[in-house]
Formats: sequence, structure tokens, C-alpha cells
Amino acid sequence: MSKDYLVPFTDAARQTLKLLLDIDTLEAANQNENTEAENNDQVGVAIGLTGDLSGEIQYRFPSETSLEIVKLMSGMEFTEIDEFVTSALGEIANIISGNAVTDLSTHNVICDILPPKVNEVSGEMAGDETTYIFSTKLDSEIGVVDIKLQLKMN
Repeated sequence: MSKDYLVPFTDAARQTLKLLLDIDTLEAANQNENTEAENNDQVGVAIGLTGDLSGEIQYRFPSETSLEIVKLMSGMEFTEIDEFVTSALGEIANIISGNAVTDLSTHNVICDILPPKVNEVSGEMAGDETTYIFSTKLDSEIGVVDIKLQLKMN
């Protein structure tokens, strides 16, 4: 399975964060297989994927990045991760994932996403000969967003 499946999610994250937050300098900090987050002080959002590809998309937002994202979205200052912040990040992950599966459909890969599960990301993803793991970190002036895909071709 090709890392090309990561590209729609990376592109959708860039476009969504640009549209919602007006962030211009979002770029891939690295792309590799099976990297783990360095920090547990973060908000995680998991979105299930069904269809031609099945698996899970995980978004990890460090706490400082999370607070800055929601500040830019809402115009309100937040000092801690609360239900409003996690709900907003779940919605951003949902929008990114929806845009990515729309892009995949233009390449005849038909998928659906499941509702986001906030703070329910597993610590480790396990790949095998039928399940593949891809990861990238997107860096911007407000911080890093970590995107991980665990995919199986159906």
C-alpha cells in the first residue's frame, strides 16, 4: 500500500486550517511510518474509516496548539482543555477527514467516516501484512498537528 493515501489527509488538513484559521505556513515536518507522539499532554481525536479503505485516522493536537486553534476559531481565550475545546477539535478533525475522503473518491476510492471520538486514540497502532500505518506531522506558527492513518485495503 502506498503512502499516497496520506496525501489527501495532509492536503485536507492544510486547506481546512487555512480556511478556518488563516494559517499560511503549514508544512509537513516529517513523513514516516509508525512514529509515536512524544508528549501525552495533548488532545487526541480518532475517526473511523469504512469502505474501500478501512481503519482509523488519528489526529493529535498538543495542548498549547489546541488552545490556540480554538482561540483563533472562536475569538475567545482558553486556559485549559475543556469540553468546548475538545468538541471544536473533534469538529476540525471531522471536517479534515470528510474533505480527505471526498478527495479519495475522485480517485475511485470510496470511503465513509464515522463520528469523531475525542481523547480515544490508542497509544500505539499495530501494522501487519494487511494493515499499514502512515504518519506525518504538520508544523505551523501555532504548533504541530500529528496525523496517523491505520489503513487496510478492502
